[in-house]
Amino acid sequence: MNLFPDALALPLAAGGASEHRGLIVTLFAAFVAATLGLTVRAGRQTKGAEDFYAGGRQFSGFQNGLAISGDYMSAASFLGIAGAIALFGYDGFLYSIGFLVAWLVALLLVAEPLRNAGRFTMGDVLAYRMRRRPVRTAAGVSTVVVSIFYLLAQMAGAGALVTLLLGITSEAGKILVVVLVGVMMILYVTIGGMKGTTWVQMVKAVLLIAGTLLITLLVALKFHFNVSALLGAAAENSGKGSAFLEPGLKYGATATSKIDFISLGLALVLGTAGLPHILIRFYTVPTAKAARKSVNWAIAIIGGFYLMTIALGFGAAALLKPGAIIASNTAGNTAAPLLAQQIGGGPGSTGGAVLLAVISAVAFATILAVVAGLTLASSSSFAHDLYVNVLRKGRATEKEELGAARWATVGIGGAAIVLGVFARGLNVAGLVALAFAVAASANLPTLLYSLYWKRFTTRGALWSIYGGLASSVLLVLFSPVVSGKETSMFPGAHFAFFPLENPGLISIPLGFLLGWLGSVLWAEEPDAAKYAELEVRSLTGTGAH
Repeated sequence: MNLFPDALALPLAAGGASEHRGLIVTLFAAFVAATLGLTVRAGRQTKGAEDFYAGGRQFSGFQNGLAISGDYMSAASFLGIAGAIALFGYDGFLYSIGFLVAWLVALLLVAEPLRNAGRFTMGDVLAYRMRRRPVRTAAGVSTVVVSIFYLLAQMAGAGALVTLLLGITSEAGKILVVVLVGVMMILYVTIGGMKGTTWVQMVKAVLLIAGTLLITLLVALKFHFNVSALLGAAAENSGKGSAFLEPGLKYGATATSKIDFISLGLALVLGTAGLPHILIRFYTVPTAKAARKSVNWAIAIIGGFYLMTIALGFGAAALLKPGAIIASNTAGNTAAPLLAQQIGGGPGSTGGAVLLAVISAVAFATILAVVAGLTLASSSSFAHDLYVNVLRKGRATEKEELGAARWATVGIGGAAIVLGVFARGLNVAGLVALAFAVAASANLPTLLYSLYWKRFTTRGALWSIYGGLASSVLLVLFSPVVSGKETSMFPGAHFAFFPLENPGLISIPLGFLLGWLGSVLWAEEPDAAKYAELEVRSLTGTGAH
């Protein structure tokens, strides 16, 4: 049973701005129309597969770093982390730390070798030295599953945001919002491809940083740039006292929650380097040097953003009552927009309405940009790996391949809409952490073994991908995320046999173990010559596209 019905959101936030509803909707619509215009313009320049999948490899290191930031700073970053900090203090901020540290793994181990070794997808890297059809099938399945998990978080964030903004209280209206987000997501990808998606991500990254910086400065001004005063007010207003600023409010009450925290941290740190929509971004630059530079830029931009989440989360905790945040959205996903409204003058004020509209529009653009990247990654893998190289055995024309990618976009978008309807009450940061766990369990072991271990075989790759994928997904299905708690996807059901909310502690080591076992237990000789070629290519870029 939900103790805080979402219907209470109207009088607390959106209702307070109802007299400025026209202004809010106008600003919101103008923002969305501008990003759609960008997509249509870029779509006219998309001529072939390389344009659709990799944007013609025309983006510089800085541009790609900005786009990666736009892709990575998702609804989880802007809405979920702010909500987690506002409700759980120090423990909520751990998400920011995990998301940022994860980039070191991507920079040091994955970015440059992946750019050199592949063409469009992760499946290209695996197929270079192994039997192509089975590993491309596994890579395609894994990419689609991970992308759908991540899409759930964005759809949940979009539903919370738009229902707050428009004052929608009926369940039918909330479901309609999720459907409309899904339709827009499909339009972004089918029309614009990678070029359109990249430009939207760049624009969105600039606007998100600008919007977050504005709120940060306003919060800092409110507390006279005294961080201690901000944290003190947040602790007092939260009703938790000093415990709000100490570890253990969310992860520490029981032994299970402490283990859950370790599992979460492992998933966050290792998951980024296995996320499909991040991996394909390394193919949009002309050289490996540009790929490395793009990660450096991404770390700088993302690092600055996550520092500002301190102001977003603790500012919301200091200036808003916890009951108001929870009543607006039980998972805290609307804490940042509510803070914008409050810091702009409060409900009913013109300043509050304008700031609410601007921040909500930026957050919505964030969601659209990320879901476009996710959908592009999964549709690319389906078309390039499954359709062209498995079903058609490499004999499909470029036109047929692009057609398959666009139809795959529609199918994956439809699946995301259906699942997003059920996930709209969950915290988006928690949902993204699940996607990280699945990516770290299935994709990361296979990628690292393929790039760095000579004895890795096709059987090892299949065991690693399918074993990591199956274990992580099954553990999620039987975890408190899906059933057994008031905040679960199905709160009335009870089949949570696995006690942890994140499966990473079990499924990630299992993915690595299965990849090793599959390679050493059976007498399958790895192709030493092909590995030597891959090693030279991944390290030097010789022969790279």
